[in-house]
Amino acid sequence: MTLLSIVIAVIFDRLWGEPRRYHPLVGFGNAARILEKKLCSPTASKAHGIFGVAIILLVQSLLVYCILALFTSKPLLNMLMVSAVVYLAIAPRSLSEHARAVSDALHVGDIEAARFSLSLIVSRDTGHLCEREIASACCESVLENGSDGIFAALFWFCVFAFCCEGGYSMGLYGIVLYRGVNTLDAMWGYKNARYRKFGWAAARLDDLLNYLPARLVGLSYAVMGNYPSAMRCCLEQGGRWKSPNAGIVMASGAGSLQIILGGDSVYGGQLESRATLGCGREAQGTDIAGALALVNRTLVLWVLSIGVINWGVGW
Repeated sequence: MTLLSIVIAVIFDRLWGEPRRYHPLVGFGNAARILEKKLCSPTASKAHGIFGVAIILLVQSLLVYCILALFTSKPLLNMLMVSAVVYLAIAPRSLSEHARAVSDALHVGDIEAARFSLSLIVSRDTGHLCEREIASACCESVLENGSDGIFAALFWFCVFAFCCEGGYSMGLYGIVLYRGVNTLDAMWGYKNARYRKFGWAAARLDDLLNYLPARLVGLSYAVMGNYPSAMRCCLEQGGRWKSPNAGIVMASGAGSLQIILGGDSVYGGQLESRATLGCGREAQGTDIAGALALVNRTLVLWVLSIGVINWGVGW
């Protein structure tokens, strides 16, 4: 049932994509902003951030408990409900649509449109980027968001489904709590004056939850691309990145595609020195499709692997 829920979720995503309205993550974000207004002041400490994360995770756990209680006695509805939550949590089609908007704009030479489309998926300043920098930034986003947004969510869904009594339904706790932490990190995990202390708990917990998935994704990107190049870049360059997990993923992906990513970039008007990742030639607009294809091949690999494990241990 674990595998079936994931397959149905992927089918839902391919058919409908990410909901344009009433997405649960939008409601989650609004709730997190309300809580932030109550807790995040100029004098906020790490303890305030820890308390905020704890409140959010507790509320999420109670919601999952209530949902499971409603559907436990209805196996078919329960399976469809679990599949729907997984579908809402991963959104590979949305990642593809955003990246292809950048790629299509570059293809017709519309740099301004490419910069705007890129600004929707990255946090860096995009107004000054040239075609090569746009392509590089988009490939980085595809590779990193493939790990954070798809594979880490599936990882924690499967861990909870396997380890918790109750079977695949318990996977809801894993995927919902992971997506909650990941979203809080995106909202609060900045190293600026406002969030440096308050966002510390969300950022560190996100690093912890992504530690194992990122390394599995790095290996998966290597298996589904140029393995020797990917593994060399992953092992030699991954630790140079500012994030203990993103560097592993992007170095492996860049090596697998044999392109160069990374390098200095501007965030909030400030130039940030970043390592160079990958090998070979500089990234081009056509490499965005290659990065998406690598993520899609990796998704197939993960679904097949989960199927083998599912068959072997009978989840």
